Amino acid sequence: MRIAVLGATGRIGRKTVEVLTERGHDVAALNRAAGVDVYTGEGLEQALAGVGVVIDAVSVGTIDTAEVIDFFGTVATTVQRAAAAAGVRRIALVSIIGIDPFTTGHYAGKLAQETAYRRGPVPVRFLRAAQFHEFTEMMLDRTTSGDTAYVPETRTQLVDLRTVAEHLADYATAADAPDTIEVAGPHALDLAAAVSRLAARRGSPAHVTEVGDPSDPEQKLRAAGALLPGPDAFTGGPTFEEWLDRHYPA
Repeated sequence: MRIAVLGATGRIGRKTVEVLTERGHDVAALNRAAGVDVYTGEGLEQALAGVGVVIDAVSVGTIDTAEVIDFFGTVATTVQRAAAAAGVRRIALVSIIGIDPFTTGHYAGKLAQETAYRRGPVPVRFLRAAQFHEFTEMMLDRTTSGDTAYVPETRTQLVDLRTVAEHLADYATAADAPDTIEVAGPHALDLAAAVSRLAARRGSPAHVTEVGDPSDPEQKLRAAGALLPGPDAFTGGPTFEEWLDRHYPA
């Protein structure tokens, strides 16, 4: 089966291409370097010729709500149009666990992406993943000021990239599967505690402080565990400590 991976140079995209290739699939790794722009649609329909399944692993750097909603919503509409024209059988999207009640930032963008995909003619499967272990690196870099990182109070169940990629490959290629699945790591934890362990391995910053804003309803959601998986989720793969040992040996 020929499978196209959109966002093939991103974290989950690269790992998914790796897994699919190891399993013997014919993989088209699509990105701007390959002449494909999933936002404008330039080169996309031609690149999807002969493709049976599209995996959307596209991401974006901005967290501005309006920009991220526009980007993800436009990409979903563009991919649906091109996939239908090319005769693609199905699309599989990498999304995020627990985003339904959120109205701002990246989570709102992913929800808009899911909504836009559902409007299109090609059947779509949604793999909702927990935050990757690498999310701690992003949080540390974004929230550090001076010698302290100020990490928002968040309950999460960090998951290994390879674990998600393997499930995504299975899910996208299965003859029959539910519309939505969830994949998370083996243990729930406080994000600030995980970031603190990462900072200790890196040697800086000196302090990690958990912060919360009681007036922010979305902060309350994150603190209360809105991003944790449901009871039917797959939970497993390497732990955060194992990831730390692999990438930041003590």
